[in-house]
Amino acid sequence: MSVQRHETRAEDDETGLWSRLLASLGLSRPELRAWAMYDWANSAMVCTIITAVFPIYYSKVACAGLEPKDASGRLAVATTIGMILIAVVSPILGAYADRTAQKKRLLGIFLAVGLTAVAAMYFIHTGDWLLASVLFILANIGANGSFVFYDALLPHIARPDEIDRVSTAGYALGYVGGGLLLALNLAWIQKPEWFGLPSGEGLTDAQMTLPSRLAFVSVAVWWLVFSIPLFRRVPEPKLGAEVDPWADAHPVRATLLRLKETGRDLRRCRQGFLMLLAFLIYNDGIGTIIRMATIYGAELNIDATYMIASILIVQFVGIPFSFLFGALAGKLGVKRSIILGLGVYTLICIVGYFMKTNRDFLILAVLVGTVQGGTQGLSRSLFASLIPRSKSGEFFGFFAVVEKFAGIFGPAMFAVINMLSGSSRGAILGVIGFFIVGGLLLALVDVEEGQREARAEDLDALTLGTDAPVATSPGS
Repeated sequence: MSVQRHETRAEDDETGLWSRLLASLGLSRPELRAWAMYDWANSAMVCTIITAVFPIYYSKVACAGLEPKDASGRLAVATTIGMILIAVVSPILGAYADRTAQKKRLLGIFLAVGLTAVAAMYFIHTGDWLLASVLFILANIGANGSFVFYDALLPHIARPDEIDRVSTAGYALGYVGGGLLLALNLAWIQKPEWFGLPSGEGLTDAQMTLPSRLAFVSVAVWWLVFSIPLFRRVPEPKLGAEVDPWADAHPVRATLLRLKETGRDLRRCRQGFLMLLAFLIYNDGIGTIIRMATIYGAELNIDATYMIASILIVQFVGIPFSFLFGALAGKLGVKRSIILGLGVYTLICIVGYFMKTNRDFLILAVLVGTVQGGTQGLSRSLFASLIPRSKSGEFFGFFAVVEKFAGIFGPAMFAVINMLSGSSRGAILGVIGFFIVGGLLLALVDVEEGQREARAEDLDALTLGTDAPVATSPGS
């Protein structure tokens, strides 16, 4: 009997230890873990397609016969087009999702677009730069469109005291997921014979590119499978009790009217608006480094193996540092923690300007890994704390616009400097300006005042008897 009690106590201790560990990481409840798993799912796309394998494949295979600077310029243009398109529709769809309680459904639609485009990259062969560009644009639209609704779910499932840890935990899991699949992709790209893939002399172009093309397919499968927990466990935020018959009959017009009102609401949330402006500027620098690192490395003749291995380093260095930033925010404050990360990014730009060797690229990877997940995770949670929960879809639609425009200016700058100077090296130092200006604006944000403004907006919504914005019909 005593042995049974001892075993039961040991099991309880293990269960308690596991629960405390999950709580310390910000993943104490099933819906929080399911939400964070979407970061695990989509980071494979961000890691392999946006950052590591596809840019090199685009430069070496899809743009075969072109100058490296021309390949860099075309990828930058494709990135810019995708970001502009999603930036235009994000706030409209965010408002529509709030009005109709369809965040998860719209997330699923964009997920389908993105993973279909990624899977279709299997059919990109030598010289197919136009097909590669179109699929890359669609993949960007799918991924970034899904992020609008994914981020908008965060304030509905996480309490104010846990939102920073939940957000950074999502980024940490993203590093794990993206890193694991990239490691597998790297293994079969470098050692295809281990996996029964064609290798050796005398291969056709299709056989030589098969490992990379299979990597693209693996991303689509990974993205789909690990998105399932979110759809099963995370509840769709419900509409409030009030119903507007006109809005139900005219959902598109009601959405546009609501969007106009949201612009006014955002200006009333002064601290949230200021944080959004700061984020627009400093995230432009972060996005530029993420999107242009490998194509810039290819331009400088950095060995492709080192570049992909460096992206892998970013993933695994990013895991502990993302959790560390979540804990750091509890001690230094969210704003100071982000500013610290921007300081490290400034150092990264300086190192990048003088970069010449494979070793330099590895050093850059370690530095990026220490701050990438933490700064972006805390930016997401800080904004979520400065907006009313009742309008999260709309406000994160604007957040997505800012995030996408932040993915436009930097690559566009690279393209312009490429054309003017024949090199992207000068653009690296230009990125520092984004971190300095964005950091100064962020320093002006009064977080406590912004959180009071957001709570007041939610109280007003509760007073009106609704947890979601209700569009007003013309003439009412």
